[in-house]
Amino acid sequence: MDGPDLSALKIDERARPTPRRGRRVLVAALVIVLVGAAAGWTMFREQAPEVQLTAARADAGTRPALLNASGYVTPRRRATVAAKITAARLDDSDAKVRLASAVADRDAVAAALQDLRVNLANAEREWKRNDQLFKRGLIAEQQADQMRTAVLSYQARIALAEEQVKAAEAKIRMAQQDLDNCLVRAPFAGIVVSKDAQRGEMVSPISAGGGFTRTGIATLVDMSSLEIEVDVNESYIARVRDGQPVVAVLDAYPDWQIPARVRTVIPSADRQKATVKVRAAFERLDPRILPDMGVKVTFLGDKPTRPTAGRVLVPKAALRDEGGAAVVFVHRDGRLERRRVTTGDTRGAEVEVVAGLADGEPIVTAGPKTLRDGQRVTVKR
Repeated sequence: MDGPDLSALKIDERARPTPRRGRRVLVAALVIVLVGAAAGWTMFREQAPEVQLTAARADAGTRPALLNASGYVTPRRRATVAAKITAARLDDSDAKVRLASAVADRDAVAAALQDLRVNLANAEREWKRNDQLFKRGLIAEQQADQMRTAVLSYQARIALAEEQVKAAEAKIRMAQQDLDNCLVRAPFAGIVVSKDAQRGEMVSPISAGGGFTRTGIATLVDMSSLEIEVDVNESYIARVRDGQPVVAVLDAYPDWQIPARVRTVIPSADRQKATVKVRAAFERLDPRILPDMGVKVTFLGDKPTRPTAGRVLVPKAALRDEGGAAVVFVHRDGRLERRRVTTGDTRGAEVEVVAGLADGEPIVTAGPKTLRDGQRVTVKR
């Protein structure tokens, strides 16, 4: 018997892919990947970064600096809020019960007083009738005296009830005061900057119980009363006067110049430090100004210096150091122009540019460190 024909299961040798054809496919795929990566890198490289701009301004002259000092931002109005009673919990439930009881006692005595007045009026009428009958000889003197005694008794009881009403009203006022003492009121509108007592701690208006009793619940600050307090060496205090213009720079914002004026010079010197305290008021407050912030103050003269022609002022953030040379990026038609400049004196948060910039030219103050000449950028609004 013949076996099955297996010739149909053979694979034609010509149908197999040749090694050369596989290498071509691999090379083509690699080329496509490289081209895609190069295109992606080019697109990423040409992506316009976002920058912030400011205009260089001409030197218009400034007031000369007479004195520098450092200090802190302090509020004129600061208060520690405390309770009027000693308690571990400011609960007004007991005070409300005492107040309600006092009101009930007063109402009861007032009702009894009203009843006594009605009885007194009735007794007075009976006394008058009996007095007339006694004068006519129709009743005995004893009966007339009984009605007179009743009238006097009612008058005495009414006087006692009136005093009891007054005592009850005094108890009401005392209970109301106890209730009011459970409510802690702020002496002025402000912001709580410190929580001095925790839940469950003993609070008292006086110091008692060692370190387990808190005399204050919270510290309140009037944010509208913030001002500057600095120590000025007594050798230079003659340069300071009331109303003198000053420039304040917070340690937290070194590039922000805040105009202020001297409010007062404290008429007392510190013998230990040989300094005099000076307080200056901000011309306009800002939410970034917080109590107890460190601040540096420059006291300015009255007459401004003459402006210097050809010089402009730029923020410190606009200058970049490249190999010891000062460089700025100027924005022109959506692209950057790298420009080397010559700097002069530093005036607070600004630097004087002697050469290389003109008044009004837009320069970059914030942006990536990888900025380059001719790069396209977008301006942050």
